[in-house]
Amino acid sequence: QVQLVESGGGLVQPGGSLRLSCAASGSIFNINAAAWYRQAPGKQRDLVAGITSSGSTNYADSVKGRFTISRDNAKDTVYLQMNSLKPEDTAVYYCNAKIRHIATMTLNDCWGQGTQVTVSS
Repeated sequence: QVQLVESGGGLVQPGGSLRLSCAASGSIFNINAAAWYRQAPGKQRDLVAGITSSGSTNYADSVKGRFTISRDNAKDTVYLQMNSLKPEDTAVYYCNAKIRHIATMTLNDCWGQGTQVTVSS
């Protein structure tokens, strides 16, 4: 079994910062690629940021220069640092990761349960 657990969401004022964490647990060999998505009420789930196994990153245009995705391979954890937050960043944020199972060495596509981020004064 492999599980992703997100943390770090909450309520923040416009201009503030939050850091989301996504920790993998279970029968893990390693995390391959990973990404953060978000879904606002009544809207589709969109890619926010992605990171490859080698550390290359990509971002949605709406968050470039404000958000930073990173990873700590020793901790099997992926992070999303969010700065200069805006009300339009309000959404449920989901972690997605391609995780290699330690026994089968197969890649499993895993999702976290989501964490709410609300930007409001």
